[in-house]
This record gives sequence, structure tokens and C-alpha cells, in this order.
Amino acid sequence: MTNDQARELAVLSRGIGRQIGVLIDRQGKPSMVIVGEPGGIFIPDISGERRSPGRLRGLRLLHTHLTDEALTEEDLMDMVFLRLDAVTALTVDDMGSPRDVHEATLLPPNPEGRAYDITGPTPYHRVTTNYLSRIEALEDEMGRAGAAASGSTQSGGRRDRAMLVSVSTEARAAQEISLRELADLASTAGVDVGGTMIQRVRVMNPKTILGKGKLAELEVMALQENAGVIIFDQELTTAQMRNLADITERRILDRTQLILDIFAQHATSRSGKLQVELAQLQYTLPRLVGKNRAMDRLMGGIGGRGPGETKLEVDRRRVRERITRIKKDLTELRKRRKATRTRRAKAGLPVVALVGYTNAGKSTLLNTLTSSTVLAEDKLFATLDPTTRRLRFPEEREIIITDTVGFIRQLPDELKEAFRATLEELEAADVLLHVADAGHPELETHVAAVEDILREMDLHEIPRIMVLNKWDSLDDEQRMLVGNIYPEGIPASAIDRPSLRPLVTAILTAAFPGWHEADAEDWAQEATAVDEGDDETEQWERELPSDDETADEHGR
Repeated sequence: MTNDQARELAVLSRGIGRQIGVLIDRQGKPSMVIVGEPGGIFIPDISGERRSPGRLRGLRLLHTHLTDEALTEEDLMDMVFLRLDAVTALTVDDMGSPRDVHEATLLPPNPEGRAYDITGPTPYHRVTTNYLSRIEALEDEMGRAGAAASGSTQSGGRRDRAMLVSVSTEARAAQEISLRELADLASTAGVDVGGTMIQRVRVMNPKTILGKGKLAELEVMALQENAGVIIFDQELTTAQMRNLADITERRILDRTQLILDIFAQHATSRSGKLQVELAQLQYTLPRLVGKNRAMDRLMGGIGGRGPGETKLEVDRRRVRERITRIKKDLTELRKRRKATRTRRAKAGLPVVALVGYTNAGKSTLLNTLTSSTVLAEDKLFATLDPTTRRLRFPEEREIIITDTVGFIRQLPDELKEAFRATLEELEAADVLLHVADAGHPELETHVAAVEDILREMDLHEIPRIMVLNKWDSLDDEQRMLVGNIYPEGIPASAIDRPSLRPLVTAILTAAFPGWHEADAEDWAQEATAVDEGDDETEQWERELPSDDETADEHGR
């Protein structure tokens, strides 16, 4: 801005009695001229403007102030949420002459945690700022900080990076525990965590869940950490998601969407994919309200798997038609699985179902008990589809063991309904093995969450055996403490077959009344596993239309 330009802008602004703003690109050329009100200026939507190769937009705002007022909070908020290179205010006196300049630019990560740097007042004719070199240096420093923090790659490309946010009326300690689990969920989904924010509130903000000041702080943190995604630990309402999308250009996800995304990544069978798709469509349906930028940004990447881009563009009627079709197919699945359970009941085979918090070691326990090779990974929700094995003991005794999807606190209602076909396997169980990670710091919370879900599903009256898995990870003091809390629990290590003898004794005692412990002496050598399978389910999945056929039929 030359001195002549400053004088001309000041004369025009005072002459019309309104603030005048100019968006200037990095070549120093005006990109947009805005006429505001006497006390403020409104920047229209500039999301379509060309962005710079770096993090910032490549535009700075120069505007007039008709008083001696410095940069306002609104000026700073515009800079933060629009990711402007800088904001400059030129004060104008009563005679229409320029006076002082106030400037603000964002800051890279710093020990003080400052979000931006404000300078001024400086007489307009003494301003010598080289904006181009200043902004390029800022972006280089932010880029280095972000690269150092998010150096991990996945499939040759950078992973998504997210900020995790908890806004709740609960105590801070409870929010920290929940955020740690959210971080595990994010890691399972393939997302790096750039930072966290916790706010305890008396009343939740119905519009944006966070106040504008906290949102600005969050936006600056995300910018400094090179985070393109913001994940809330609470489920957002349709209005909150829409309002947040209007404020920030980062992708907004909540806990439910993150869990649904993990399920979409891990679903392998046709039935599992359909159940995940149903849950995602039921979540999406109430959020298909006009042109929703929040849903637009869910196309692909974290939070956008499963139904995919095309489903988010279809109208409510098409989505309802698809939901109806999936429910019909899943009803057929439940009928076939019910028939299988009926045959098992007629054969008089006791059914033992594994339940527990996600990543407690259920699949590993199934593999060790039955010498199977079911997928078992150290991540959340590695198992979605029920896996059934028949375990044969000496003296012609057999039981059916079923592995099921893990539970989690705040399990989305959409998933509970969608996975009814899977969880109904538990209803036929004669015994439930409640597998708990004895070494987890939140053991009691996890156990309580599983018990609550079983109670909600009216399964709490089925006999249960608690398995304190990963017992080998505890020291003597911890074992004594856990043993006092859960005296009925059976210590075990799912990777150590001999350690499971007491558990097998408890299983057979519960499954076969009158059975004696002495009969288990040769269990480790003589017990064998037979793949129970589910021919009806496999045939049902073969009869389902392919993805292409379904797409053609429903016009997706």
C-alpha cells in the first residue's frame, strides 16, 4: 500500500461513511473490493477463491476504520477462520485523512501458545512490511512443524491428521479418559492425532457446541498442527454440524462417524458390509437437509467410507429405498441364522459366546481354545462378523464357541440396530464368556460398559463367566487389586494355552451339569476344533446381487 493509495482509500471511506475493504493477493493485486457498514465489514464467501500452495489462502485483508479503534475481535476471527495471510486496519480521521495502521498475522506453534501477532499503531507513511517474504517464512515454519509432527505415511501418502475435541458437562478427568479412547479409535481409522482440546461446560452450546472464542483457538491449533480434520468426542446434532461447516473449512466428524468409518474399513463379508452401510445411511438420512457443506466434505477419506460419495448426493427417497432393501436382506440373514441355531439346539450342543470390550482379546482366545486362525489384531473392532467353531472334548463332548463384535462405550444406536443379525447370536448362548483386559487402566469402566449393553439387550440373565485376560501383563500388586475387585474372575492369558485350564474347567462345568474337573486332565492334548461354518449364510451371501447390480437397480 503506497501513501497515495492509503490517502485515496481514506477519502473514499470517509466520503461514503462506510468501511471499505480490499482483499489483496500475493502479487499485490486487488482480488475483491468490499463496502461495509460504518462499524464493520462483512466478507462474502471466498471458499472458491484460488488458494495458495501452502496452508493460508493467499489473500490479505486491508480495510478502513472510521475511528481510532484497533483491530477488533471480528477482524481476528475473520483472519483465523478464513485463513487470511494478514489483516490490516487503516484508521481514518474526521477529515478523511489516513492515520495509523494496525496489523495482525497468524503465528506458528510457539511455547507461549500465542495464536497471532498484532502490531501497531504505526503511522501509515512509516509502514514498510514486506508481506510476501513474511507470509512465505510463516508458511515454511508451519510446514516444518507439521511435517515433523505428521511424518508417518500410509500407502505412500500422508495420513489424515486430526484435532480431538471433548465438550461435556463431565469432569475433566472423565473427558481425558474418553479422549484417550477416541485417540485409539482415530489411530485404528488411520488418523494421526495432532492435538486435543477439552472444555467443561455447564450447558452445551446448541448451535456450535463450542463458543466462538474456543472455536477460534481450535482453528489456530489445527492450522499450526496441519490438521485437516476435527473430531468431536460427542455426537453432533444436524444443526451443530451444519453451523460448524459454515465456520470452518476443515472436515468435521463426531465419535459416531469415526466408529462407523472403522466398521466400514473392517467389514469383509457381504453381510458385514450391508450392516455397516445400513448404519451409515441411518446416520446420514436426517442430515440430508438441502446443500450441506458438512456432508459434502465426507466424500472419501476418514469418515467417508462405506456409502461413499454417491450416496451422500442422493435424496431422502432414494436413501429410504436403499435402507428398506438392506433391512429386507438382513431379515433374511436373521432367518437363516435362526435356522442354524435351531439345528444346533436340536443336536443338544451347548453354545458359548465370547463378549467383551473391543480389543480385549476375544479372537485370540478363540484361536487358542480351538487352534483356529481367526483374524486377531491389536486394534479396535478387528472382528465384525460372528465366527463360530465347534470344540470337541474327550468322551465325545462338544460345544459351540462364537466370537462376536466387541462393545464400546457410547455405542451408536445406528450400529446397535444394524448389527442385530450379528448380536442375535448371543441370544442362543447357554454361557457368555465376558473377556476383559485385566491390564487396561480403564478395566472397571470397560466391564461396566459391557454389563450395561448386555442389560439393554436383555442378555444379563444368561450365565456368565468373567475371563481376566492378559493376566501375565500384571505385577503381583496389580493382580491382588484386580482379584479383590473381581473375585469371580478367572485369570488367563489368551496366548498361553496351559493357562486356560481353569477357564476350560469353568466352561465345561457350566455347559455340562455334573461334569467333574478331573475329566479335563488331557484337555490340552486331546481337545480338537471343527470349523462349524454357516453354509446357509454363505449361500445367502452368494445369492445377493453384486454391487454393480445393486447400483444399477437403485440408480446410485
